[in-house]
Amino acid sequence: MTIALILKKLGALVLTVFVASVMVFFSMYLVPGDPLGFLLRGRSPSPEAIAAVTAQYGLDKPVLAQYVDWLVNVLHGNFGRSFQYREDVSTLLASRAPTTLGLIVLAGLIIAVLGLAAGIVSALTRGKAADRIILTALTGLAAIPSFVGAIVLIALFAVQLGWFPSFGSGTGFLDTLYHLVLPALALALAFVALVARVTRSSMLDQLGREHVEVAVSRGVARGAVVRRHVLRNALGPILTVSGVLVAGLLVASAVVEQAFGLSGIGSLLVQSVDRLDFPVVQVIVLLIVLIFVTVNTAVDLLASAIDPRSKAGAAAR
Repeated sequence: MTIALILKKLGALVLTVFVASVMVFFSMYLVPGDPLGFLLRGRSPSPEAIAAVTAQYGLDKPVLAQYVDWLVNVLHGNFGRSFQYREDVSTLLASRAPTTLGLIVLAGLIIAVLGLAAGIVSALTRGKAADRIILTALTGLAAIPSFVGAIVLIALFAVQLGWFPSFGSGTGFLDTLYHLVLPALALALAFVALVARVTRSSMLDQLGREHVEVAVSRGVARGAVVRRHVLRNALGPILTVSGVLVAGLLVASAVVEQAFGLSGIGSLLVQSVDRLDFPVVQVIVLLIVLIFVTVNTAVDLLASAIDPRSKAGAAAR
């Protein structure tokens, strides 16, 4: 991995986030309604009161000046004030971030364990009964939207069996973990199928390589061949997909949080969009873009470090 490659990736990251910031800020002028109308909420205040409100939120400045002020404030960690809650957006995010972070981390662990295991077993038993059963199950999982999975899980494990709670995020580490099991499972189901299929396809490609066949013909144990030659070389496509999964998990978490009554960033985004709380929507969307681009950049660099062929291919292009 060269310094030039790292600088190129970082430059692309900065440019992408900058373009996203422009689109996110100016998108509020494309939706019905306006910030001032929301702040006044149908009231007819005096011209002095209107002037005070517009000055407080910087709405009296030209649009370009508003964007520059907003971007500078964001870079300094000042995300503005929520129209709805009348408090700093950073405070709202800090209070809700642990729930969303815990949900995504737990869902990620479920995806990694179940997805990799299903893909590995399916590849190693290609054409057999186990492979057919796994492929059928994966097809079913991929067709289940997160909100449908949430309803089914609540009906079965919360209402019917009573094993897990169906609402809220709990208090304390263990209680929170207990409350997040069903939401994380609902969030992970469709993504398990994706990771498993990519793992299976990548491993089948590696199993057919000449060096793997040579190792097997020389009597190297099958387990050693899979660990040293197959699984390691198959990590490239799996890592690439994991970068895409981050954005999917962040977006899908909004639906799951609403279904399970979790006070996370996803549910805050849904409420803020519904109530035209522009400062909150702008920061959350920009945060999602930043996380997505950062993770994908890290994945690209990691893939280049693990498999030099990917770097050579990128240079050739």
